[in-house]
Amino acid sequence: MISTCGAFSLTAVRGLDVIDGGRTPKSSVASKGAATSLGFEPYPRSVQQTSLKPEGDLGRLLDEHRTDLTGYCYRMLASPFEAEDAVQETMLRAWKAYDRFDGRASLRTWLHRIATNVCLDMLRAKQHRARPMDLGPAREPVVTNLNTLPEVTWIEPIPDTLVAQDADPEASAVAKESVRLAFVAALQHLPPKQRATLILCEVMSWKAAEVAELLEMSVASVNSALQRARAMLKTGGLMSEQPAILDEAKREMLKRYVEAFERYDVNLLTKVIREDARQSMPPFDLWLSGREDVFAWWFGPGIGCRGSRVIPVGTANGSPAFGQYKPSETGSGYEPWALQVVELTPTGVREITFFLDTQKLFPLFGLPLHLDS
Repeated sequence: MISTCGAFSLTAVRGLDVIDGGRTPKSSVASKGAATSLGFEPYPRSVQQTSLKPEGDLGRLLDEHRTDLTGYCYRMLASPFEAEDAVQETMLRAWKAYDRFDGRASLRTWLHRIATNVCLDMLRAKQHRARPMDLGPAREPVVTNLNTLPEVTWIEPIPDTLVAQDADPEASAVAKESVRLAFVAALQHLPPKQRATLILCEVMSWKAAEVAELLEMSVASVNSALQRARAMLKTGGLMSEQPAILDEAKREMLKRYVEAFERYDVNLLTKVIREDARQSMPPFDLWLSGREDVFAWWFGPGIGCRGSRVIPVGTANGSPAFGQYKPSETGSGYEPWALQVVELTPTGVREITFFLDTQKLFPLFGLPLHLDS
């Protein structure tokens, strides 16, 4: 029997998107590894409202907007690595064009105008990203249904620390909620300008007139695009959910899930995983619906995950995240297998996404590529 916790070797290949909008040559796109995406400093909210031309160290002033820009670009592009590229390109363009910034608009507005152009250029050069459940119905938990699709580009998770560093707990909760995997996936189905409109208006609370100026649209067009985008999200049930606050009850449930998974105890797992739970494993297209099928996979083709260790890494896309390490085939220590993003509800675990591209994702989340016994 094939064990999906040991039989497949994943090679992470990261490609740069071409900036082909005629504004910037491809060679100017900044490409940085995942490790350099960590440790962004929070910025004061007062800077967002600055209407005067800033004075002082330009690099510091630009970097104060990095978290805000990273969250915006991630929602547009659905990849932390492409978001980092877009932010670096935004900073480069802003640096070069700063002598033409006249201060009539706020620095925040000016930077987001540049970032929007960068993201729109990048989106012209690629297909939108997706999750396995976007491609078709759930299927039976058998190895023959496990396929990779080279033509599909998958949504990638992002540490919440890169998009939600606001000292205000309510603002931080909204920022995390607006990068939930289901929400980001839904955004990718919107046309790029409609996507930008929804993010700026609904997530970042910009006025329609501000968005119209930034996107070079009329206010009526902005309101129309916003109405269509809201309707689509409401149809998908994404506008009605409240931010998933990790309260004490959910922390206790999460602790029980970790214990049950590490013990691979079906009785304990049954108590914490909902009957209607879902599972996906990008870059494979197979996804499972229902606890029965999830367990059929875990105790069938996925039995190689027995004995795994899971290491908490805070939250990703508004949900608890863990680095999963399976026992090494050499018998020495543990090897990385997946970044788990676990979505909780008051009644149990609702969804688990196993992101298997550990060579790319573990450094982003500060996880080592080997654990000793």
